[in-house]
Amino acid sequence: MIVKVVFGVLLILTIYFAITFFKDYAKVSKEGNLEKDNFWIAGGVGFVANFFDTLGIGSFAPLTAMLKFFHLVEDRVLPGTLNVSCTLPVVTEALIFITVIEVDPITLFSMLISSTVGAVVGASVVSKFDEKKVQLAMGLALLVVAVLMLASQLKLMPMGGDAIGLTGGKLVIAVVVNFFLGALMTLGIGLYAPCMALIYALGMSPKVAYPIMMGSCAYLMPASASKFVKESAYNRKVSMSITIFGVIGVLIAAYLVKSLPIKVLTWIVIVVIVYTSITMLKAYSKNKAKESQSLSN
Repeated sequence: MIVKVVFGVLLILTIYFAITFFKDYAKVSKEGNLEKDNFWIAGGVGFVANFFDTLGIGSFAPLTAMLKFFHLVEDRVLPGTLNVSCTLPVVTEALIFITVIEVDPITLFSMLISSTVGAVVGASVVSKFDEKKVQLAMGLALLVVAVLMLASQLKLMPMGGDAIGLTGGKLVIAVVVNFFLGALMTLGIGLYAPCMALIYALGMSPKVAYPIMMGSCAYLMPASASKFVKESAYNRKVSMSITIFGVIGVLIAAYLVKSLPIKVLTWIVIVVIVYTSITMLKAYSKNKAKESQSLSN
């Protein structure tokens, strides 16, 4: 029964977001005010990021690195673009993994709802950030993700247990922490790595990390992304391209790919994330110095 409720709520959230997003895109496109960025490069970036996202690496950090490398998105609208563009690909992932991996329905539903509420609260704040705040927040957030991924690679994090659900105090901890992870998601810090760490630390089976973390993102992203759309705090053309090719990447990864050297790829991703974080923080320092200089003059 609860699983049906999960699917029903997810369907409603997704339809609401899709209508909001496509109406906004069509309106701006008709006015001839779409961004001039390369649709096909953005599509390639979206395909790659969401392909590896389906395998558990996460998409926000690699996507940020690639968008920065190809100079596709301004820093100010980067959080909104990440949330809007990855919403439908992540919903596709969640629908696949929730149906094939067994997880306690109450644990799943509680964590999904808490992350969604956190995202709505976070998006209301982040959508109004100026460029400097975004650069600082994302630079620090990416460093946190890199540290968590490094800890996982070096087996410094708890490796989990065999539970498929939580009760009592552990369930309360999971719900509260997932609320804050949902809020942080709107800054551009991916939920996968910290959510996986949380699940392992609470003694749950590593397998249930997939439906919980993907389901959490699928629930929170339509809500937070709709807020970014309404605030026009995202890149429409890049988001549409990543959405289309991202869904294709998810389906190929989920149904066609049997094995990849994930450990090697994860090391590469960690290096890229650290580089992107340093780039963001340097851009923040540069803007801060310019602002100080203009004030002194």
